[in-house]
Amino acid sequence: METLLSITQIIAGLSVLNAWTLRTNQPTAWRGGESTSMRQEFETYGLPIWFMKLVKWTKIPLALLLVAGVWIPYVTKPAAMGLGLLMLGAVTMHMRIDDPLKKSFPAAFILLTCVTLAAN
Repeated sequence: METLLSITQIIAGLSVLNAWTLRTNQPTAWRGGESTSMRQEFETYGLPIWFMKLVKWTKIPLALLLVAGVWIPYVTKPAAMGLGLLMLGAVTMHMRIDDPLKKSFPAAFILLTCVTLAAN
């Protein structure tokens, strides 16, 4: 079970890193509304660009800590709690604009992963 948790932890962390570094300016099936970039997505949610930058510079270190937590276990719980809180916000934003449920799947998966990791 511990191996499965570690694999899921790495997948969650790398998924966040992918979304906030490599795919920031690319369309994905998961973007809110009809957005084709992270900037447009935050605008769709009615959030200011400075907030997008704050989220970015919070999520990236937390995702790195989540991955590092496989080898440095004491960083896992705080990283999971912080990232989980941000993912709860992401799911809430999708619901707020009445996105189809499928668009919330990545954020909900990472939220569930973070809750599981924080509870262990």
